[in-house]
Amino acid sequence: MSLKKISLENFTVFSKMEIDFCDGINVFIGENGTGKTHIIKLLYAACQAAQSKKTGIDFQTKIVKVFRPDEFSLLRLSKRGVGASNSSVKVFSNKSNLVLSFHSKFKKNVETTGSEKWEKEFAELTSTFIPAKEILSHSRNLVQAINAGNVDFDDTYKDIISAASVNVSRGPDNERKTKYLRRLQTITQGRVKIENEEFYLLPTGQSQSKLEFQLVAEGLRKIALLWQLIKNGTLEKGSVLFWDEPEANINPQNIPAIVDLLLDLQKDGVQIFIATHDYFLAKYLDARKTKENHILYHALYKSNDSIQHESESDFALLENNSILKQSIDLYKEEVKKVME
Repeated sequence: MSLKKISLENFTVFSKMEIDFCDGINVFIGENGTGKTHIIKLLYAACQAAQSKKTGIDFQTKIVKVFRPDEFSLLRLSKRGVGASNSSVKVFSNKSNLVLSFHSKFKKNVETTGSEKWEKEFAELTSTFIPAKEILSHSRNLVQAINAGNVDFDDTYKDIISAASVNVSRGPDNERKTKYLRRLQTITQGRVKIENEEFYLLPTGQSQSKLEFQLVAEGLRKIALLWQLIKNGTLEKGSVLFWDEPEANINPQNIPAIVDLLLDLQKDGVQIFIATHDYFLAKYLDARKTKENHILYHALYKSNDSIQHESESDFALLENNSILKQSIDLYKEEVKKVME
């Protein structure tokens, strides 16, 4: 089971867009405002909608909760422009598709199709969205505050706190978990502990001491979050991971370790979607992939007042590669300075 394709019409920044995905790691690049995060949020909402019988939250409702438009109005997610228009979001898997159609002006013209078959196919799916901003250091009572409407966070923040708060199973870790946990613990120099809805880092070799997450560097907190998600079984074979800007606040020295972990998770059966602006992350993925890894780069770019895209399995083959273009421009500036 995996996500195969998304098709968009008149949704947020997109006039018309259709993107095919690979079963492995899908990397979205592009300038700000080209819709990278919008796409992974839509895919996440589709995954979460498969659990609507348990959660009571369907595809339409989840989209509104992760985008949080004014007045929680789905209609405000129609692409802005002259006149009214029909909008649609279609997400395809191996065996089914989930479709949401609506009109920019008429509330009654909202329809979701394919839900029953979608829910059956993805009944056991676990999906996780890691936002760009670290949030576990503010976890105490935050979920309740969001539900009560006292603070304004989209559902991805609430969901990641809930996912990380799952009780860690007792007993020894299996070989797979141990492999990942040791590598991450080497970077963070500790492991995660939860007490009274708060997250702490227990430094290695200091079992009696603990550090509040607020006192730990944000980049290390993000890596500690990965440790927790692996420890509690959230990132298992058949799951889907969405990660917005993995590089944010991460020490560049730790980027190769993050890349290796993502590549191994993919080999272990986790489908991954990443939105990034970082040259080193994208290039390390390209440089360190093996024949066992499946990676597809998706470049989003503006052309003729609309968003276009291209997809390639090799980072350097993208013609509209904003990350590579910026790196080349910087190199030219350095050469020019030396030649002056």
